[in-house]
Amino acid sequence: MTSFQKPADERAGGTGATGGPPGTAPAPAPSAEDGAARTASDVPEGDSHAVTQAAMAEAFGGIRGMVETTVPGLVFVLVYTIGSDIKPSAIAALGVSVLLGLSRLITGGTFKHAFSGVFGVAIGVAFANMTGNAKDFYLPGLLYGLGLALAYILSTLAGLPLIGVILGPLFRENLSWRTRNPGRKKAYAKASWAWGLIFLAKSAILFPLYFWADPKEFGWVIVALKIPPLLLAVTLTYIFLKQAPPPIDVIAEAEAEEKAQAEREKSDRPAAERD
Repeated sequence: MTSFQKPADERAGGTGATGGPPGTAPAPAPSAEDGAARTASDVPEGDSHAVTQAAMAEAFGGIRGMVETTVPGLVFVLVYTIGSDIKPSAIAALGVSVLLGLSRLITGGTFKHAFSGVFGVAIGVAFANMTGNAKDFYLPGLLYGLGLALAYILSTLAGLPLIGVILGPLFRENLSWRTRNPGRKKAYAKASWAWGLIFLAKSAILFPLYFWADPKEFGWVIVALKIPPLLLAVTLTYIFLKQAPPPIDVIAEAEAEEKAQAEREKSDRPAAERD
């Protein structure tokens, strides 16, 4: 039984096979149009919130992930502020990033969360060393943030909010929310708009500073703006999803259909053998 399902008797609200007191007539089967609403009502509220929190942590890395994306940049600007030398600053940032990644693996984290930051820092180090400009350590992150903002906005306008694409598999609903759960699709659209506009506002602040600000000042602004926008976007996403209908577990539905098909084939086999 998945976290999105209850026993049939409990869903019906009674203790008998029909969901009511003994002697009552069976309740009529719900229509297909009631599928999304029926699934939403079946999910215990506490379980739904716990599943949402777990999926959000898996997708975005949680508070630890936010800290891990901030520390290498903080180390870079700190060492550069002290010595005004790109090479030791880059080595220190990359070294810290590798240590954080290894720590993730040792404590049971996924490879994705452990080393996604390492790759980003390595690209920034390469940019800064090639150009000799300390601000270019942050340029790949700036371009990625702008691209992500546009992806969130354009995907929402296209009717396929990116947050839903990211979180759908983690909720075991895949893309079922597009056609079967309109309330959830609306929540994903709100969340994607939030991410897109927050990242776009951040880009509007940082790109002018990239061209005009001192490298040290620019680095400290980058560090200061690392966690707050992410925390705001994640918080808004959680609020929107908390208010939305629970996800429809399409994986459980597929498993149940496969089991029912196997049972039908098993029951049909003796009849075929008699014939």
